[in-house]
Amino acid sequence: MRGAISQAVSRVARWGTKWSLWPPHLVTACCGVEFAHTFGPAYDAERFGMLPIGSLRQSNILILEGTITLKMAKFVKYIYDQMPEPKYVIAMGACAIKGGVFYGSYHMVPASKVVPVNVYVSGCPPTPEAVLKAVEKIQKQIYHAES
Repeated sequence: MRGAISQAVSRVARWGTKWSLWPPHLVTACCGVEFAHTFGPAYDAERFGMLPIGSLRQSNILILEGTITLKMAKFVKYIYDQMPEPKYVIAMGACAIKGGVFYGSYHMVPASKVVPVNVYVSGCPPTPEAVLKAVEKIQKQIYHAES
């Protein structure tokens, strides 16, 4: 009986997490325009449970939009460390994935070297549809997570 209750509570918690993905607004490059477009009326990311929120301590998904420099990397790590568990990361754009047009530059850091990345969104800039597809992948990871 106790196991069944625990499974039911875990299922409800996963459902709540799946439909309340709140990213902090952290724009580091031109991908921020596409990110903003994703939340506009044409794509309406709020129907997927996404709501850009300012508080790091209430956010559970970090979307890294564009370039991450050595100077910015410590702040990305700081933000990630302040987020509550469970937390997820989406690396958006060619710059966040491998440096984009700045590949091989001395000051660029791929997102995966700063924080663990759950989903990559390719493109320069990536389309809002691609961002929403990444959100769906995160939601599937949450739904199929082990309790």
